[in-house]
Amino acid sequence: MADETTDVLLGAIAGAHGVRGDVRVKTFTDDPAAIGDYGPVHTEDGRVFSLKVTKPVKGGMAAKLDGVTDRDQAEALKGTRLYVSREALGEPGTDDDGEEAYFHADLVGCVLVSEQNEEIGRVTAVHDFGAGDLLDVARSDEAGAGKSVLVPFTRAVCPEVDIAARRIVCVPPVGLFEDAEPEEGELDG
Repeated sequence: MADETTDVLLGAIAGAHGVRGDVRVKTFTDDPAAIGDYGPVHTEDGRVFSLKVTKPVKGGMAAKLDGVTDRDQAEALKGTRLYVSREALGEPGTDDDGEEAYFHADLVGCVLVSEQNEEIGRVTAVHDFGAGDLLDVARSDEAGAGKSVLVPFTRAVCPEVDIAARRIVCVPPVGLFEDAEPEEGELDG
């Protein structure tokens, strides 16, 4: 069974690919073909599969799962999420620019704090819409409690990341945490 504290989501089965049991996998790995490099994958309900990537396809990779031999079996797995244990990933190392790299799974749950160590919120997800990683932060401060804000995950905005302490220091751009709704009378005049 998948455990959010010790398992990392690598991908999800998007449907069948062909008639011999291959599946289409939407991957969440930096290199889509790397989804097959971490050993067996497991599902939320405890099933374990050996996964062999066969080729790139639109939206992900085609893969063979042991025990899945026909299109109907492959199609029945549509929507199934594929996990590995966090230990199977090793340490992230550095990115292409030589900067320290982080697994998204390690950032989720971290507390975002100001330079004055005041809690801003908690990271609930990490997104990349093509222009770099964004931390999805559920705000806990009085002004924005219950609201979510996307924080650029850059060295300038997040200069200090302490995974062991589950803490990220944030120096937000001007206006990032300002309420989007204008005050009453602000638009008059």
